[in-house]
Amino acid sequence: MTRDTPPCERAYRRTLALLTLAVASWTVAWAVLTPGFRSPDEQNHLNSVVRVAYGGGWPAPGDAHFAPVTDQAVAEAAYPADLPGRWVFRPDRNQFVDLTPVPADERVRITAQNALPAPGTSATVDQMTQHPPAYYALGAAVLHVTGTADARWDVALLVLRLLDAVLFAATVPLAAATTRRLTGSRSAALVAAPVPMLIPQVGHIMGAANNDALVVLTGAGVTYLAARVVTGDLRWRVVVGIGLALGVGLLTKVMLAFAIPVVVAAYLLAPGPRGRPRAGPTAVSRAWRGLVALVVAFVVGGWWWARNWIVDGAVQPVGLPRDYSGMTPVPAGEVLSDAVGRTAQAFFGNLSWLEVRLPGHLVVLGSVLLVTAGLIAVVVPGARRGAVTIALLPAGLFGGVIVNAVKSWTDSGVLVALQGRYVFGGLTALAALVAIAVWQVCRRRERRVALAVPVTATLAVTVAVAGLVWAFVAMYRGPGDSAADAWERWAAWSPLTAPVIASVLVVVALGLAAAVVVAWRWRARTPGRTVAAGSVAAGRG
Repeated sequence: MTRDTPPCERAYRRTLALLTLAVASWTVAWAVLTPGFRSPDEQNHLNSVVRVAYGGGWPAPGDAHFAPVTDQAVAEAAYPADLPGRWVFRPDRNQFVDLTPVPADERVRITAQNALPAPGTSATVDQMTQHPPAYYALGAAVLHVTGTADARWDVALLVLRLLDAVLFAATVPLAAATTRRLTGSRSAALVAAPVPMLIPQVGHIMGAANNDALVVLTGAGVTYLAARVVTGDLRWRVVVGIGLALGVGLLTKVMLAFAIPVVVAAYLLAPGPRGRPRAGPTAVSRAWRGLVALVVAFVVGGWWWARNWIVDGAVQPVGLPRDYSGMTPVPAGEVLSDAVGRTAQAFFGNLSWLEVRLPGHLVVLGSVLLVTAGLIAVVVPGARRGAVTIALLPAGLFGGVIVNAVKSWTDSGVLVALQGRYVFGGLTALAALVAIAVWQVCRRRERRVALAVPVTATLAVTVAVAGLVWAFVAMYRGPGDSAADAWERWAAWSPLTAPVIASVLVVVALGLAAAVVVAWRWRARTPGRTVAAGSVAAGRG
């Protein structure tokens, strides 16, 4: 059976579909598992979605406040009582495991009377209006379509979490398509698909209600289309597509501004005849296409940030001034190492509001493996030009987080905003870089890369399950409690009943198991061959 026969392509699509389903079901498990408002700013995101759903508009940064329903929901969720897995025990604080949840049928519902704040009714500022409203308009539409705009707050929150899980699931085939475009290998593409499950924090954040999921999806779109451009696809529909993806991302969060260099690099590095960079008039043509893509992005979403600069004097006005009191100052000699370490921690595993920490040695191991894979992808010839292009997004996001934190430190003496989730906009690129590195380590021999598919899938599923178990214990199992006690506590706080939760877990288990089985079947049906240089539609270096 040759590489290009329809049966092989059908097998590839079937395998990718089941791997995508596994990632999606894993994210749904996180959405069901995490207690309400136990992800950064989740109550703010729900508040802003509800405000848009009920015609409250998009106030200026600092002028939006919590609605009565949000204030009551926060109280019913027992936020911010400490979770049992918090990195350090605080005996003077309320403990989540000691509190009694409000019965599900008594929890407050969203209504026209409590969905919008009356002047002076809440002192809590909703800082989300420092962002553009794209995600919140989408969330409001979903609440209306699903009939949950007037549901209990915990049900509405779960619907938004599932929306984010769907948005995130769409990035999996984009990661595979990016890898396949740069390597020409179906097996390498399948290696990229389950990579997100190796990072517990990804499931936690993508299974929460926030605007990050739309950032991750639009970042995935830019990454895939940039891979097409850097491998020679200069068609105008790609120009418009990459502009639209970037524009929607910019209408969601400023983080997608770090994708602008990716677009520029893709058009500058696009190959010419015989794989050489074009010169003369063709260079002008490529530059023109890149400029048009950026103009499209500006028209769709970039104008928001220009408007901020003109109206407010800042690209992103501050929605809520930060309170530095109680924060520990960081000595000058420790600023950089502390910033990098804390961002890495928050990237791999810092659940809830960065209070439940993945063991440090696992963070170090994950960081070393990820950096090593990235270096192999961008240094070893074969897909180097494309790898460098897409790597600009995660590298820029990580660097932006560090620079912003250091800048804040110079003013306050403390490090803030070290959120690893800010790098997730480049998650598709990272998955592709890992897969490219595996492809290179396997010397581009398809039989060897095919073996890496079930190995990666099995490892990813194992880590996925371990991460969920870790979170379950950290969120619900108090000192001296049994697993049965933790299960009862989970069901009591959840918007779902215990039988429904059990049914969800069964479906998730089946999805994860199916992914492993189909990955091993892919290995069995893949013939041995080497991806020849001419068969790689790559940004080669």
